[in-house]
Amino acid sequence: MRVDNERLKSFALDSGIMSEEQLNQASEEAESEGKNLGDVLVKKKIITSDQMRQLVSYILGIPFVNIEKEIIPKEILQIIPEAIAKKYKVVAFKKTGTELKVAMLNPDDIQTVDFIRKKTGLKVSPCVTTELGIENALKQYEQSLKAEFGDIIEKNAPGVSQDDSLEKVAQELPVIRIVEALLKHAILQDASDIHIEPDEKEVRVRYRIDGMLHDAMNLPRTVLAGIVARIKILSNLKLDEHRLPQDGRFKIEQDGRRTAFRVSILPVYSGEKIVMRLLDESSKGLTLEAMGLWGAALEKIHQAIQKPNGMILVTGPTGSGKTTTLYTIMDILNTPKVNISTVEDPIEYKMSRINQTQVNPQIGLTFSQGLRALLRQDPDIIMVGEIRDKETMEIAVHAAMTGHLVLSTLHTNDAPGTIPRLIDMGAEPFLIASTVNVVMGQRLVRKLCSDCRQSYKLDKALLDSLSKEIDLDQLLDIAAKSNFIDKEVAVSRDWSKIDFFHSVGCERCSQEGYKGRVGIYEVMEVDEELAKMISARADSNEIGKKAKEKGMMNMFEDGMIKAIQGVTSIEEILRVTKN
Repeated sequence: MRVDNERLKSFALDSGIMSEEQLNQASEEAESEGKNLGDVLVKKKIITSDQMRQLVSYILGIPFVNIEKEIIPKEILQIIPEAIAKKYKVVAFKKTGTELKVAMLNPDDIQTVDFIRKKTGLKVSPCVTTELGIENALKQYEQSLKAEFGDIIEKNAPGVSQDDSLEKVAQELPVIRIVEALLKHAILQDASDIHIEPDEKEVRVRYRIDGMLHDAMNLPRTVLAGIVARIKILSNLKLDEHRLPQDGRFKIEQDGRRTAFRVSILPVYSGEKIVMRLLDESSKGLTLEAMGLWGAALEKIHQAIQKPNGMILVTGPTGSGKTTTLYTIMDILNTPKVNISTVEDPIEYKMSRINQTQVNPQIGLTFSQGLRALLRQDPDIIMVGEIRDKETMEIAVHAAMTGHLVLSTLHTNDAPGTIPRLIDMGAEPFLIASTVNVVMGQRLVRKLCSDCRQSYKLDKALLDSLSKEIDLDQLLDIAAKSNFIDKEVAVSRDWSKIDFFHSVGCERCSQEGYKGRVGIYEVMEVDEELAKMISARADSNEIGKKAKEKGMMNMFEDGMIKAIQGVTSIEEILRVTKN
């Protein structure tokens, strides 16, 4: 969509979305370089491409529609074939009589409008929308996958696994389509894991979405051998090995999105169980802020990672996002000036400019062996996937003492509990005190679906119950200081003026009430006072109490702040912190 620069400048100034100074600077650059003013404004990030699109649609008198959260009826959506919709970023969203309203990113694309008009025989009315709106609509083409999956099974299941040659079965079209549908549907649902579990009479498929397992579908037992064989071929595993566990990896690319699958196959009573971890390799790098860190905790992490040596430890149970936190920190530190090396089991994501080593105990390459070898590779920053034993711990502590920044994880329930855990492993308290910079405890909570969440006020019984866990007055002061609530609310201590939210469930969140996850954290900085306590062998309760006095928020309190913001629910915080 093109508008001459003078006309765009006039409307842009009236819109109030940028200052006159910003507009004049962009206008001078556009004029001197012979560029379109709109392109310069977007390039300089004065406005977003979506804001530009909306402004130009207003100038040209073309309707602007926001379909980011709209559920389009299937019969209307499919008026435009999926291939055309994806190629030209155009979707049908409303039909009235002979008029078809289509949402586009570029309504100047007259050829596509004419093509749709000829193909449908309808009067096409183009509208402008956002990139997110198009993305939402295109995803809805895939929603019929589950129904189509049943057709694949019904038509092709008999005989899928009836051939003597597993390799031949795995290359046949029915099995290929079944596995493709399983993977495609998991990607669509933003699943983190796929579980394929054989039973005596059927095969159960479950997806882990936002940390919770959900039944996806039940398949006839006859397809099991074909599915297992197909996944083994994709993962380059042994087809004829059915008695021992096997691990492998493969990647697929779909609509420009690269997804890696980490495969684990385990013999069970009824056959072979498959679990696949999905790793989105095309996703943009996370930031600590996007993960849920904020305020003083965020500042402590940033200060700790800028130190030239010492240890940064991330703790929590399996599946709490520890590795993602370490990868995010490495992404921040990853500059041409430093040599970053890792020892991992397994390597989750391949990162450019980082030297990643996969542990392989079968050939003697353990964490401790890999770490010992790394120290001869002139590293500045070392990431150890997990400190599992005394030897690894001793080498990691030694590395932190001799001028290296060491990142690692531990399985403990909270940040203060990390210190006794290291001492139990055999670490000297004075060494821990002098090498550990910061310890972060974390959990993942599900985020409330913004479309269907329902507000409510805390009653006295719940407030009384919460007051036994945390200092509610202090929580209000923190929320007010961070501008999450009005200062008057904190002064009055009136909780009835704060809206909390329950999960409800709608079509957009598959009736779950939640969509996506965010971290809740506690960040314990080891300063001089805490270091003295650690050297004196203080227990985790004493360390935790002192850290609280010095301003550390625990995970439950951080979760409550996110509940005050409407990000998650109190029920969800209790589920992950108190169970």
